[in-house]
Amino acid sequence: MNYLFFTNTPAHVHLYKHAVRELRERGHEVCILAREYTCTVELLEWYDLPYEVYGSCGTSKGSLLSRLPAHYARAIRLARRFDPDLIFGMGGYAAHTGALLRTPTVLLIDSEPASFDHTISTPFARVVLTPNTFRKNLGDHHYVFAGVKECAYLHPDIYEPNPAVRDRLGLDADEPYTILRLNAFGSQHDVGKSGITGTDRRRIIERLAEDTTVLVSDEGGTTNLEGLPARAFDLHPALLHDVLAEAELLVADTQTMVTEAAMLGTPAIRSNSFVGDDDMGNFVELENQGLIRNVSSADEIRTEIDTYLGTDTDETWRTRRDEFLAETVNLTDVIVDVATVDGHVDELESVRQFGNHTRQEPASSVGVGSD
Repeated sequence: MNYLFFTNTPAHVHLYKHAVRELRERGHEVCILAREYTCTVELLEWYDLPYEVYGSCGTSKGSLLSRLPAHYARAIRLARRFDPDLIFGMGGYAAHTGALLRTPTVLLIDSEPASFDHTISTPFARVVLTPNTFRKNLGDHHYVFAGVKECAYLHPDIYEPNPAVRDRLGLDADEPYTILRLNAFGSQHDVGKSGITGTDRRRIIERLAEDTTVLVSDEGGTTNLEGLPARAFDLHPALLHDVLAEAELLVADTQTMVTEAAMLGTPAIRSNSFVGDDDMGNFVELENQGLIRNVSSADEIRTEIDTYLGTDTDETWRTRRDEFLAETVNLTDVIVDVATVDGHVDELESVRQFGNHTRQEPASSVGVGSD
């Protein structure tokens, strides 16, 4: 069988990397169509995965929109040459390529706010997979799995942190450090949304630096650290999960890395304008599990920092993480199973049709404040 995977962001590389390897080891042909966006290609090279680049874009919304026609043209041309039997992706590129090639497509989606993308992509999919915390019905072909998409690469079945990463960071074995992760807000579903900006970034860094070494990971590259008690995260991006696993705390206005922290048992504070009554189901569930905090202002971030730092929470968070993960699947196994049944997921025990799964719907957001 020929399997085609779209990786439009670095997170997509992590999502599919183990499934790609497993399918190749079983003798299947696999090709990845990649968008050169931030460190996507760097990760594909690091993991030695087979890929072709269909286009590139920067971190601004205008950069993506202006290049869409060329992206589609090249993606469709490369896909037709590979002649896939099944396509995997997370949105329009995969869905529309599959429709034009008359190839069944599997979409894996975890963000409820991306309504426009859902509208233009899900009608063309054979199956849509989401976490069982997803709070939006995407139709009769919508199926859910137990967990979050990060279970494809941070589930304990397939990932073990490497504490030796401290040596690469130049940190002592017992030196506490925290991470500030900043989003570029350049995606289509980020329109009208915002996170931690300007003066608030400075104040948060200064508070974190009172107790820890501060590492800043800025997707947009706009933060000026001159004169601030912090340094940029400058290791290869493939090492970021090992770094996150050893951190005392993550403060972030992004989405994926907060979920990754929860999977690793690292406390996380998330603050952006998605937080509120209509927040995404996975973040509501993670907060209900006591793994993260969703807040809506910089003042609340600093209050939560005071709560976390200086308190021995390692064992508490590991216990909460283990309890959460006990109810989840290794998503890589699910992806491989979906591939081997050609997307006919009714044959699988690991997924259930939306509305027929047993996990209770998450309560309304318990984040502090709302939009």
